[in-house]
Parts: sequence; structure tokens; C-alpha cells
Amino acid sequence: MKFPPFRTIAVLLVTLLSVLAVMPNFLSEQTRAGLPGWLPQQEIVLGLDLQGGSHLLLQVNRDDIVEGRISDIRRDARAMLIEAGIGSLITTDGATLNVELTDPSQLDAARDTLAPLAEPVEGGIFGGGTAAPEIDITTSGGRILVTLTEDAISSRMSSLVAQSLEVIRSRIDEVGTTEPIIQRQGDDRILVQVPGFGDSERLKDLISQTARLTFHLVYPSMSAAQAQAQGLPAGTMIVPSTDGFDELLYEDVAIGGEELVDAQPAFDPNNRPVVSFRFNTQGAITFGEITSENVGRRFAIVLDGEVITAPTIQQAITGGTGQISGNFTSDSASDLAVLLRAGALPATLDIVEERTVGPSLGADSINAGVTAGLIGTAGVVLFMLAAYGLFGVFANIALVLNIGMILAALSTLGATLTLPGIAGIVLTVGMAVDSNVLIFERIREELGAGRSPFQAIDAGFKRAMTTIIDANVTTLIAAVVLFFLGSGPVQGFAVTLAIGVLTTMFTAYLVTQLLVTTWFQNRRPKTLKVNILERFLPLEPKIPFMSWRKFGFAFTLVLLIGTVALEATRGLNLGIDFTGGSAIELQANDGEADVGDLRARLGALGIGEVQVQEFGSPSDVLVRIGTQDGDETAQQAAVQQVTDAVAEDYEVRRTEAVSGTVSSELAFNGIVGILVAMVGIVIYVWLRFEWQFSVGAILALVHDVVLTVGLFALLQLEFNLSSIAAVLTVIGYSLNDTVVIYDRIRENLAKYKRISLAEIINMSLNQTLTRTILTGGTTALALIALVVFGGEVIRSFTLAMAWGVFVGTYSSVFVSAPILLYLGVKTRAETEEVEKPKAERRADGAAV
Repeated sequence: MKFPPFRTIAVLLVTLLSVLAVMPNFLSEQTRAGLPGWLPQQEIVLGLDLQGGSHLLLQVNRDDIVEGRISDIRRDARAMLIEAGIGSLITTDGATLNVELTDPSQLDAARDTLAPLAEPVEGGIFGGGTAAPEIDITTSGGRILVTLTEDAISSRMSSLVAQSLEVIRSRIDEVGTTEPIIQRQGDDRILVQVPGFGDSERLKDLISQTARLTFHLVYPSMSAAQAQAQGLPAGTMIVPSTDGFDELLYEDVAIGGEELVDAQPAFDPNNRPVVSFRFNTQGAITFGEITSENVGRRFAIVLDGEVITAPTIQQAITGGTGQISGNFTSDSASDLAVLLRAGALPATLDIVEERTVGPSLGADSINAGVTAGLIGTAGVVLFMLAAYGLFGVFANIALVLNIGMILAALSTLGATLTLPGIAGIVLTVGMAVDSNVLIFERIREELGAGRSPFQAIDAGFKRAMTTIIDANVTTLIAAVVLFFLGSGPVQGFAVTLAIGVLTTMFTAYLVTQLLVTTWFQNRRPKTLKVNILERFLPLEPKIPFMSWRKFGFAFTLVLLIGTVALEATRGLNLGIDFTGGSAIELQANDGEADVGDLRARLGALGIGEVQVQEFGSPSDVLVRIGTQDGDETAQQAAVQQVTDAVAEDYEVRRTEAVSGTVSSELAFNGIVGILVAMVGIVIYVWLRFEWQFSVGAILALVHDVVLTVGLFALLQLEFNLSSIAAVLTVIGYSLNDTVVIYDRIRENLAKYKRISLAEIINMSLNQTLTRTILTGGTTALALIALVVFGGEVIRSFTLAMAWGVFVGTYSSVFVSAPILLYLGVKTRAETEEVEKPKAERRADGAAV
């Protein structure tokens, strides 16, 4: 037996590259800067849950876009009708203008006058695409209806999202944060992730504030109160002011903030913070003309629909500079200057999802994840040494390289490592040795069949490889589904799980084979002792599983009915991912948290039902509030009320806010994800085996999903996006176990002719029982370490996976395997009996 040289080179090359790729994570920044340029310098990117920061999902406000555009069209329509000498009264109804004429006989003339508004815009409505009309003009009951088309609204939203991306990027760059993620999601959303930014409220203000600056002349001869009583003069509008009063302004924008070229925080002669600004050349000329022609009149500066200040023009201002005064602090003046320099957002952006993690919680999460990883890995290493001795050493070396390859892949790809991602690595550690267990147990079987050590090792690796591939592909399918349908930390878990599957197959086959082959060539042992626990784990026990199948089916049915009844009556403790609302994790500054006091304090805020519960240690609590009435800003305001109310006594370690719209989407995607994963896995099993096996697999999956979700109902664990990840992982693990058993059943069906199907299934279960016990044991060790040491944030996630491993193992033995007896799977003898008449008929036909 000789290991091919190119495989040896491949293993050594991958090992070297992995070491080089991981190395920068253990070097200081100064040391990394001194490395040669050809060496990797990319570190693993930590997710927001590990280093703190803010995650915001922003959505363009459709109503705001419609209102703004229809307002512009109304001004154009009024000007066109006035110029044509046609009297009219124009009112707005959503995306439609109602034009009522003072002289109905001018209906046709008015429609012809407004016709240019409906002419297609060349090159698309808002840039790009084909020519299309922006509005429809129709008549109804003597009125003219001018309506924005849906295509126009959708096109404008898409265009404004693209513009908003650049504005947001400029604003965040001005603040000086490192490596922000700003990307488009769908047609009307923008995802913003800013790691390490501690002041989430300031970040939200910087990102979501429109910062549209306009200058308007104040209407001179009437106050806002008089206008409200007597009716608005034509071309005017009432705008609220920061001092609590309303102002009556002309609608027409005298000059806009787009003419600004600079804005800086400053101080006035009384040492009060102000914002100084400077116009471009054209803006300076316009500003000079306006101020020179309107000396003695008030001139209002309006920011996002609110009058900041409305001073009286004392003299012409021809230098193109000015200042904005108001109730500013140094920070707010600085932020306003940033907003004005970066430019106004072209549309209002609502925060529909917010997840903020404080730096202290991030540090705690890293410590918890690393501790769980080290303890889980140590447990698996010791377990393998105890079970396989020298062969366990080979498996552990492959395991260490496996972990190194995962970290190297994360560094090279620039993938984000999240807390669930660390859980994915720990889970991989537990499952990685499964491939080695399959190989070692196969070698034991070949030795038991009388083969020499040389033949046993060679056959063990060859015959185990097919099973290893089949078993790991099912987990890979679940990981891919998680990545495409998950978000944030769940995607981080999917990435590490998928990378772990690939590295596991590489190390189990090539690395372990290289180590075993090299050892065998050097030592040439006459006998092999692979499993040193043979006394406790015989090669093929004689457990009558098929004799117990009816009891197993009855027990399973009772368990399923009871679980479904529990889920129906008690229900799930749905998290805000699926219900909407907000969750705020608090930690007492001194001593233990007073849950009763918090309930009383927060209940008096008038924000609806408030849930306060202990969360991990006695000093930690989790506050949940429901979805607030009103728009998305109402949810943000409620979160701010809570944080303000507890600021003196508690540190806000984490906040999450999810709108009702996003929560319904997440729930839908979660259900679709589970179904897609199940369908994909069943199709794979069908293609690799027969349809009967895929039916057995789907029944086992339904069993696993129902019982895993039942745990959430029983213990009232929070069911959220991470729970969906746990369910999908259980599906992958369960099928991993099932496929190993199915592969052995298929092999024995082809091998034995005069044995019944029940005996073949029983034999296969006993032959793979040692592997089932050992793999379940290593996975359980890793998951128990996660449950105990992984931290409260992912405890429900890891607890569900630990339960799911037990459930999946049970279903593989007592559901998916014995159900084949009732699905028409044929033994080799039965197949030959079916084929024999066909052959005889063919022979008879040939004779004729």
C-alpha cells in the first residue's frame, strides 16, 4: 500500500497554506504591517455580535416618495394652468391630483394644457431603461385626474435607493468608522452594518435623517394661525418650527441645500454652537440676489420639514456664506455639518430592523465561544484517544488540521465569523470525527472478515468514502439553504458549517489516510487493534431491532401526537424575529437586577405590554416590548424610552427591533427554508438510492422537525431565526446518520441473497451501531460544551441542536430504517424472481 505522491504533496501544500492564512490572526498589527507583500495579511472578520456595532435595515418610504413627487407635479400643473388663464382648485389624494375647474367648459383646454406632463421621458423615467410615461391623465365627472403610474413609483424607488447608498456611504466615511458594510437589499431596502460603532443612536440619526435643507421666504402679511383659520393663500404651506410655533412659508424653494459645497461646525460671537455653510458660485449668486431683494423680510431655513431658524434679512449677503443657528450642542452641530456635506438623502428611509450589540457583550461572547470551543475540542480529542488509541491520534491530528483549514478559509474569503459561526465550528469538531469513525469501523469489519491488515486498511478507506460523501452532502444542502434564506449571524453559521463539511471530507480521507499509510509502511504490524473498546463495543452486536419495531412505531406515534398537541395548546414563544417588536438586554451596573422594579418602571411608560425576564446571570435581564402603533419610527421611539428610563442603573448590552413587515418576511423565509432543505435532501436520497428510501427519509425528517420544535414549546424557549438554523442543522445531522444506515442496507441487499429484508435491516443497524454511538457521543460532547459555556445568547440554539442529535439518532434507528419493510423494498432473491419471467419471455420470443 503506497500513498500517491501527488496526494502527499496536496496535503502538505494545503497544510502550509492554512498555516500562512491563519497566522495573521495571531500577530499584532505592527507585525502584520512588516510582513512581505506576498504573504496573506487578511484577518478573520468578526461579526457584530462578537465585536459590537450596529446592524440597520432601512426601507425607502414609499408614501414619502409619492407625496414628494405628486407635490412637485401639483406645482407644475398649477403654474401651467395659471399661465394658460384657466382657473382651478387642485387637491391631492394619495398618488392622484384632483383638478377641479372654476369653468367646466374649459375641461378640454385644461387637459390639453396638462398633456405635456404625461409625455414619456426619453431614457427612462429616472435614468436608464426605455421611455415610459410617468403619469396618466384622465377625466371623471368634469374633473381631471392626474395619477402617478406604479411603474413610475417603482422606478423612482429603485433610483433613489441607488442614490441613497452613496449618500449613506459618504456620511459613514465622514465619521471615520472602519470596514462598514453598505449594500442594497431588494428593490427598496439598504443594509448597513457598522462594526465597533458604540453610539447606535447617533449612527441612526446620521444614516436615517434625510437632511434636506431648503430656504423659503416667510409669508409677510399673515401668520400661520390666521392661515389655518382663514385658509391658506395660494402657493403657501404651514411648517412647524423647532421653537414650538408654526410658520407660514412660500412653497417655492428659494434656494436648496444641493447648492452647498461645504458645511462646518462653528461658534457664534456668544460662543453658541452653529453650523457655517458656503454655497457654490451659482448658489452664491442666487443667495445674494434673494437677500438683496428682500431686505427686511424673514428668511426661513428648513431642515427635513422643520424650520430651524427664520431670521430677518438685515442686508444683502453676497459672499455666498452664512450660518445656521438653533438649539445645537457641539455634537449635534458637528453631525449636522456631516449631513450637509454628504448631501441630503433623496428619500425618507425608515429603520425596519435594528440589531445593536455593545462592545462588552461582544467581548463576553468571544470568551464564551472560545471557552466552549476549547472544552468541546478537548472532550472530543480525549474521547477519540480513549476509543481508538493510536488511530485516535491520527484522527485528532486530522481534526486539528481541519480546524486550521476552517479558520484559514474564513480568513482568505473575508467571511464574517459570528457567535453562531463559532457554534458551527464546535459542531463541526463533534461531527468531523464521524468520517474517521466510519473508516476505522470499516477497517475493523474487514479485519473481522479475515483480511490482512494491508487489505483491511486499503478496503476500509475505499468502501467508507462513498458513505462519507453521501452523509456529508445532506448537511451541505442544509447549510446552503441556510445561507441563501438566512441573514446576519445565521448566515455566519451556514458559512462555517459548509466550510467544515468540505474540510472534513478532505482531512478524513486524505490526511487520515496519509498518516495511517505512512505509519503502516514504517511499522508493518502483523495485527491491528483499531478500537480499544472492543470489549464494550463489539463489531456486530445482536440487538433485535426489528423485533422491537412495532413498539418503536407505537411509541413514536404517541410521542408525535403528544408533541403536536403540546405545540397546539401551549404554543411557541415566538421571538421578535417572527412577531415584530423590540428586545433589549440590560446588565445591572451594581449587584443583581431588580426585575420587579424594572416591570413597574417600564410599565409606566405607556408603550403597551412590557415583558421583563431574567437572562443568564442574576445581573442580566431581557426586556421585550411589542410592535408599536404607528410607523417604524414609533418602534425606535419606544426603545429610546426604555433605554432612557434605565440609563442610570443599567448598561444596554444589546438592542434588537424588528418591524411587523420584516418579521412576517423572516417567518415566511424560515418556513420556506425548512421545506426547501427537506425537499432537496429527499431528492438527493432518491437519486442515490430508491424512492422507498426517500420516503423513509422524509418521514424521519418530519419526526425530527416536530420533536425539535416541540422542545421549544415544552420549555418555552424563544423561537427565532437561530431556532430555524437549529432545526435545519438537525435535519442535516439526522440524514447524515440515516444515510450511513441506508448505505449499509443497500450494500447488504446486494451482498446477501437468501436473507429476508427484516434480517438485512437488523444486520445493518447492528453493523453501524458502534459508529452511531461514537459519533453521537463526540457530537454530544461538543454540543454540551456549547450549552454550558457558549453563553445565554445562543443557549436555546445549542440546546435545540443537542436535543436534535438525540432525536435524529432515534429516528434513524426506529423510523427511517424499519419503515422500509412496508414500502416494498425488494431483496436480491425477490428481484431475481421478478427478473426471471422476463428473461424466460425474451428467450421464448427468440425461439419463435
